[in-house]
Amino acid sequence: MDLFNNNLYIEDLCYVADLELPWEKLQGKSVLISGATGMVGSFLVDVLMTKNETGLDCMIYALNRNEQKAASRFSKWKESHFLKLIPYDIQKPLIRDDLGAIEYVLHMASNTHPMQYSTDPIGTITTNVIGAQNMLDFAVKHHATRFVLTSSNEIYGENRGDVELFNEDYCGYINSNTMRAGYPESKRCSEALCQAYRAQAGLDVVIPRPTRSYGPTMLMSDTKAISQFVKKGVKGEDIVLKSAGTQYYSYTYVADAVSGLLYVIMKGKNGEAYNIADERSDIMLKDLAATIADIAGKKVVFEIPDAVEAAGYSTATKARLDGSKLKKLGWSAKYDIRSGMERTIEILKGVI
Repeated sequence: MDLFNNNLYIEDLCYVADLELPWEKLQGKSVLISGATGMVGSFLVDVLMTKNETGLDCMIYALNRNEQKAASRFSKWKESHFLKLIPYDIQKPLIRDDLGAIEYVLHMASNTHPMQYSTDPIGTITTNVIGAQNMLDFAVKHHATRFVLTSSNEIYGENRGDVELFNEDYCGYINSNTMRAGYPESKRCSEALCQAYRAQAGLDVVIPRPTRSYGPTMLMSDTKAISQFVKKGVKGEDIVLKSAGTQYYSYTYVADAVSGLLYVIMKGKNGEAYNIADERSDIMLKDLAATIADIAGKKVVFEIPDAVEAAGYSTATKARLDGSKLKKLGWSAKYDIRSGMERTIEILKGVI
């Protein structure tokens, strides 16, 4: 799909690129991004390349698993010397002495949806833990100014019933002796690994924790409930709900997720984690399904998930994040859940 022929998508890129941030920190610098073709990573690349058109001169090294797909996704920038695509297996050490100084290393690669958790639980863990170590080693070797680990709201686990919103110090319940625990536990481990490199190797580290993100850069292979809802809405089909829908989560439109990420990169304090969340996008799953159905002019229907699907589902029933720490840095979300969903569906209808 060609997002660059869509005016709403271009508006989103320009909105984030025009934020009042200390862009001089990235001026003329090099940024290496793992998971560059993912939903959040690809939008971030597009924002930085859009900013390059107005003189940021930021060199971007986009690590990817499939060079052909990456070339297609970033075809808009194929003539630019500021974007270099690098095929790479995140579970192997990254040895690239030809790249020179790399000021910012962003680890964003991860298995990110339920079907992957259930069909490739080993790869889910190793991508998070071994992948993080490979990126951290690269950052140390190349004397990076800052290492950025994109973590997850899932590190909080299940709400213990003692708070409404999770702040960055909260630790909920996770039964580690389950297959599904591989994703949140490995994310927790990768965060701890960052703190170890900060203490032992003197690396500057920040940890943004996005909520469940959505938007027009979502991958068509994504099996998360919200992604399935959006795909049905785009196709003009009934929205399929595969549970009672009482799960109460925080969500973030991709433009807001990336703007939050940039605030953490440029204004976050060394060693700190930051939730990227806004309460206007907290919603129960059944209400989310109803919202998308209303936007699409369809209805919600119930369907029992198969065993493979169900094995990958999160066990958390209430996981809302407190975004006040990031807001103190000046960040705010532009879209609430309704306007973000309307925008997502309108853009995707125009490009698919």
